[in-house]
Amino acid sequence: MKRLALDHLTAIDTTPIHLAQTARAVGCDGMCLFMEPMDVLPLMPKFDICGDPVTRAELKSVMRDLGVSLDLAYPFTLTGRTDVAAFATAMECAAELGAGMINALLYDRDPARRLDTFARFCDMADGFGLRVGVEFYPPSQVPSLAAALDLVGQVARPERVGINVDLLHLIRSGGTIGELAAVPAGYVLYGQVADGPALAPEDPGEEASSERLLCGQGAFDVAGFVRALPEGCPISVEIPRNHAVGTETTATRARRAVDSARAATG
Repeated sequence: MKRLALDHLTAIDTTPIHLAQTARAVGCDGMCLFMEPMDVLPLMPKFDICGDPVTRAELKSVMRDLGVSLDLAYPFTLTGRTDVAAFATAMECAAELGAGMINALLYDRDPARRLDTFARFCDMADGFGLRVGVEFYPPSQVPSLAAALDLVGQVARPERVGINVDLLHLIRSGGTIGELAAVPAGYVLYGQVADGPALAPEDPGEEASSERLLCGQGAFDVAGFVRALPEGCPISVEIPRNHAVGTETTATRARRAVDSARAATG
């Protein structure tokens, strides 16, 4: 059985401590955590682990007792106005919680500045002992696997700076599993599974953040995607189904998502 992590979007209505507890309840050894709630995710409850050392210590203790690790920490969004130094507190918190990686989304339209900011961001992350995964996303300025590979190739720190490949984003950006399998070793650091219809919906942003299909319900080759990832690449279950919040418990939604991923990946 493959090791799976529970993504915060899958259990959107959880605090960090509740997310860790839910991950363990559904048999996940890891979790992907938002370090702070975001206005664009109104179903996520308010919490403060970066600014509240007591809450952070409690979370760390709960994770240790449950045997749940922090695979991936969000959100680290780089724009044209980004001050890299402003990420220090969140990076320090992620490092204290033992994060395996931090996730970067890039929206800066200036190619030279985007690369410079990203390189400085990676330098700073390395100072905290954190690896960096670039998540390509069609509405961002790193919209595809090819664009992400070009970016991390310019930084040239395999195993330390690489790509977080979300199957939904791979398909919606026109990428293929064959292209993923051909990525040089050391540059794919994480994989995220979900399913979806062959035709993209009118609002791809809503699909990505709020409404995905359970593995096996859509047209994506989830098993082929997992086979194309490098040996031992960690995998998370990122299947938000916000329509079910209020009609299914958090644990039920998480378990259905994780069970579908297990069935699809073997």
